[in-house]
Amino acid sequence: MTFDARRARADFPIFNRRVNGKPLSYLDNAATTQKPGTVIKALTAYYERHNANIHRGVHTLAEEAERLVEESRAKAARFINAAKPENMVFTRNTTEAINLVAHGWARKHMKAGTEVLVTELEHHSNLVPWQLLARDRGVRLRQVPVDAQGRVTVEAARRTITPKTRLFAFSAMSNALGTLTPVKELVDVAHQNGSLALVDGAQRVPHLKTDVQAWGCDFLAFSGHKMLGPTGVGFLYGKPEVLETMDPFLGGGGMINEVWFERSTWGPVPQRFEAGTPAIADCAAFGAAVDYLEACGLEAVHAHEMALTAKLLEILRAEEGVTVYGPTDIAERGGVVSFNIAGVHPHDVGQLFDSEGVAVRVGHHCCQPLMRKLQTGGTARASVYLYNTEDDIEAFARGLKKVISFFKVGAKA
Repeated sequence: MTFDARRARADFPIFNRRVNGKPLSYLDNAATTQKPGTVIKALTAYYERHNANIHRGVHTLAEEAERLVEESRAKAARFINAAKPENMVFTRNTTEAINLVAHGWARKHMKAGTEVLVTELEHHSNLVPWQLLARDRGVRLRQVPVDAQGRVTVEAARRTITPKTRLFAFSAMSNALGTLTPVKELVDVAHQNGSLALVDGAQRVPHLKTDVQAWGCDFLAFSGHKMLGPTGVGFLYGKPEVLETMDPFLGGGGMINEVWFERSTWGPVPQRFEAGTPAIADCAAFGAAVDYLEACGLEAVHAHEMALTAKLLEILRAEEGVTVYGPTDIAERGGVVSFNIAGVHPHDVGQLFDSEGVAVRVGHHCCQPLMRKLQTGGTARASVYLYNTEDDIEAFARGLKKVISFFKVGAKA
């Protein structure tokens, strides 16, 4: 089935505007995605018709609001093939989901001298929580090296994991390079070692079919805003037998069973990890994002994205003085392309692209250790999604030509 990106694009109101007098070519989807009208309407409808606090009332509005939130939880579970909605903990984002594991599981179950294993690809959100754990608990942090193309191999993971490793936390897809990791095989490496596996799915879940039961991972973290949903909504999936062993991350209303002056007992999973009033409207509207993606079909969307990615790579590789990072085999990457232009700072690249109406991300992409590995301070990054069209790729090509011409890249002195 061929995906009709132009038809999909019409569902997103933001593409009615122009940027610097040009049509908006939004190629910053690894940072956040635009929202279809159905999600925006779901947000508005919540505030106009259902606004109330949840888990604390029996009146009609409270029951309607709670139903909408729990429907979104169930849709999220279905989207990643979790066994039941109770496996899904609402968080604000992927970062908070990973921190929930660090505080609720690792600080309880890991002793000084045990190890957390990550990879060299990781976003700071899957590195800094473990640095804090190492500082406070004497846990050792180790990393699986990537190869010259930014790939994580099963062999490298096997060489790096040790009997002291209690948790292997790794990205399913690099936000900086687009590298796809062999998730199932890496989970198996962890389990064969007696370790738990946490998968950072922020970049992969919005684009590729995710099956946590097939993967067998103990935890999966992902964000709603990277998959057409509102900001302020994320999830931690956890195996029920693991979630039951975890301590609460935050204390307060909504997460307790009973409270005495001296002590409290906790509510059931997942509510014990959802203290206080959540982002109710955003949680409720997230379900509309799942509905939209399921109607599009992820397989068709992914094929469309990779066709655009192939064109981006072709355009970049044809230019002298351009370095493209990440796997050379497109089958080993998602729709994220990082590059540098010789002698040009990434911020200058981004500004000139913006003058053409093209939005790209520039900087270290919250991956400073990886950037050092690549011997660069940062890159420019283009990333595609379902509403991008060949017009956006042509605008990107014009922006690239403008940068090369302006800075006389490749010109002889």
